[in-house]
Formats: sequence, C-alpha cells, structure tokens
Amino acid sequence: MSSKTQRFPLPDVGEGLTEAEIVEWQVAVGDTVEVNQTIVEIETAKSLVDLPSPWTGTVSALLVEAGTTVDVGTPIIEITVSDDADGPAGSTPNGAASAAGGAPAAAQDESSGSVLVGYGTVEAKASGRRRRHQVGAPAPAPVAPAPVAVAETRAPAPVAAPVAAAPVRVAAPASDTGTTTAARARVLAKPPVRKLAKDLGVDLAGVHASGPGGIVTREDVVAHAERSTAATLTHYPDDEPWLASGVVSPDGRQTRVPVRSVRKRTAEAMVASAFTAPHVTVLHTIDVTKTMKLVANLREDRDFADVKVTPLLVAAKAVLLAVKRHPQINASWDDAAQEIVYKHYVNLGIAAATPRGLVVPNIKDAHTLDLLGIAKALAGLTATARAGRTSVTDMSDGTITITNLGVFGIDTGTPILNPGEAGILAFGAIRKQPWVHKGKVKPRWVTQLSFSFDHRLADGELGARFIKDVARVLEEPAHGLVWG
Repeated sequence: MSSKTQRFPLPDVGEGLTEAEIVEWQVAVGDTVEVNQTIVEIETAKSLVDLPSPWTGTVSALLVEAGTTVDVGTPIIEITVSDDADGPAGSTPNGAASAAGGAPAAAQDESSGSVLVGYGTVEAKASGRRRRHQVGAPAPAPVAPAPVAVAETRAPAPVAAPVAAAPVRVAAPASDTGTTTAARARVLAKPPVRKLAKDLGVDLAGVHASGPGGIVTREDVVAHAERSTAATLTHYPDDEPWLASGVVSPDGRQTRVPVRSVRKRTAEAMVASAFTAPHVTVLHTIDVTKTMKLVANLREDRDFADVKVTPLLVAAKAVLLAVKRHPQINASWDDAAQEIVYKHYVNLGIAAATPRGLVVPNIKDAHTLDLLGIAKALAGLTATARAGRTSVTDMSDGTITITNLGVFGIDTGTPILNPGEAGILAFGAIRKQPWVHKGKVKPRWVTQLSFSFDHRLADGELGARFIKDVARVLEEPAHGLVWG
C-alpha cells in the first residue's frame, strides 16, 4: 500500500481574515486521525475555532508551535495518507480541490450541514468529548514548498532572564597607583576593584565614580551591580496570566507583551471607527424607578424563572422600540460606494468584557423577539462570550449596540461606535438618589444614558430624539405596550 504526505494550510475561517493564532493542538505526531476529526484549536477575530482534519491518516509533523500566530495559507500540519484512504469529498486523487482554482464551494449534507469542498462529511459518532463548531476549508492544491520548520514560526519570545553580564573593558594599569594609560584614562580604578568588577560582570565604563580624583571605588562597583540586577515587577506579580507571553526588561520594571488576537482586533476596530466616523455623544439622566419595579416583578414571574432578569433586559427592549420609531439610526455608511445602507432588521450588539478581551456579539433579528426571547438570547450570548466561544458569525453584521457600564459601577461614558454601525448606547449604574418626583424630593432609582452616533448618518436632532425615546421606556415601561 503506497502512501503520501499532505500539508494542510491554515484556512480563512470567515470574514476575509488574514491570520490566526494556534492555541492548542488536539493531536500529536504519530496519532491516527480521521476525516473531520478536530486537530487544532485556533483563535482569530476574537473567536476560538476548531479545525477538522481533511484526511484520514497519520500525523507526521506539527509545523507550527502552539502560541504562534501565522498567516492564512501557511502549512500547519503534515498528515501521511494512503492512496486508498478516505479523503476530502470532491477532491481529485492528488488532493487538489475539485472547484476551479482550488476555491471553496458550498455544499449541503444531511449529516453535517453546510460544508466546504475539501472536507466532506462523516457519519456522526458517539464521543465523550464535547464537539465545538467546526469550520471547513478547501484541500490544499499540490505544492512542493520547502519544509516549514517550527523554528521559523513566530513563537512567543521567552521571558527574559536576569540581565547578562556586559563585556568588561579592562585596561592594564600603568602603575601600581591604579592609573590607566592615556587611551583608557576615563576609567580610574585599582586592581582589586577591577577584579571585583570582572567577577560581578560590571562594565567599569558605566560606573559612577565617587572616589577622590574620579576613581571608581569598591562601593561604586557593588552599588552599580545591585542596580543592574533584574528585579521583580514593581506593581504586578510575575505569574499574572496576561504577562506570561511577555518579555521582562533588564531592570524588571516593564513587561512587553505582543499585541495579537482579541486585543489586536479590538484596537484595529476602535482606531478605524474613531478616525473614520465623526462621533457625537448626547447624555441624559433619568428616573428608572418603574423599571426597577418591573425587574422585581419579572423575577417573580414563572415564565422568567430560568433566565436572568436585569435592567439591561429592559434597556435592550427600549433600544429596539426606539429603533422602530427612528429607523434612520439603524444604518451604516458605505464610503466606497458613497451610499447610506439602511437595515430592515436589527441585530442588537451587546458589548461584553471577557478574559480574552472585549467582544460584541449580537442578537440576530432582535426586533422579532419578545421580552422573554431577548432574555434567553442575552443569557446565551453572555455564557458563550465568557467561555471564549463567541463565533465570527455572532459578531458580524451588527446594526446597533448597547454597552453596560453600570455593571462596573460607572455612571456614564462616551462609547466608541462598533465599526459599521451608526449608534451605541452606554447604560450607566443605577443608584438611589434624591429626585424631584411630583413636586417633592424623594429617593428614586436614577441612572445616566449616553448615546454616541455617526454624525454622517444622523444629525443632532435624530440622536436626541432617539435617546429621549429610550429614556421614556425606561422611565415608564408601559410605553413599550403602546409602541410595541
């Protein structure tokens, strides 16, 4: 039985991404794998994604170490397959995709749903391991590149060890008085001091001299050595997980961590948004006592027994009702086509802080859901985001967003638009405060709203009317019955 070695390149798992980080290999060299068996977990565009094997065979090499970021198209694994082994559906004998030019083509199958040419489907098998969403890719076209050595990948740099000893520039003394030759006259030190400097790895040229006539003393050398020794971090313990991939500076006062994955994507998106869309923010302080009463009542409602009811749920419904009254805000600006794109649906984004960074998944077609449906959708998005399993699809095609600053005890802020959207509402902390109610000062539940919008799409009047209508529902939830 003859065999051949196939190389699997990193695919674009969605949204035209250009790179991904290898998070964890699920196989090792020598393991036998089957078609559609998970082989590696990658992270890209804020999502963790499992990649399946396109072949049945034996793992002959892992070409990229875990923790390395590689470009799409880079070979990441070698699998040795026999000529008669199961291969990717729609492939030719040499492993090339059947679609022209090797481009992926969509297909449907009753056992695995939508797949890409190059993966095919297999009959579902019982497994004790929880399967995650798998993304297919076309089988690689026949290539014969030079082997990709692991050492050539961009693996994270190791944490720096204490500063290494610098070369000691020692000039022979001209006499027993310790004076040097004219060429080395800047460094004055006696032989015992020079020996001490050499033993401690101290460059005398960098030592501050405190002795008479500018001579370097023993105390000067010892003090310099102590200052040069790597110290523990000034403010953070060394075992903080978000510092693990960084490099400590020689003096121990800084750690440099490569920007990648979630933080990189967030930074790129926020910079693009801040310097592309002219932001305007309007703020409004309101009495939400009736919303708090509604939340308390819903928590006692048996229909809501299995979901978490918070003021954010009511705020989400208020935003959807305000969009219904002001659909112009539910739009995006297409600069290339010089067009305004009005969306006839609402994919409501919910900004979520996770251990991996900020993500903004959205509730698809939120405008079609009732309050209970929104509550269930919020619970699902939150659980998925905290587990680090938010998919690219969950974060794409959002139309308007809410960020809940109140969960951190913050009153308000000026949020930056999620790219491609025209508005974002910040929902602040709810506090009991003195408030004039029916002509008397009473303790009431009060919060602040702030709404940032793209001034290319919305004028100040539209922004003001929108936040005012959100406030009206939060002040008097009964408005939702009339507008809904």
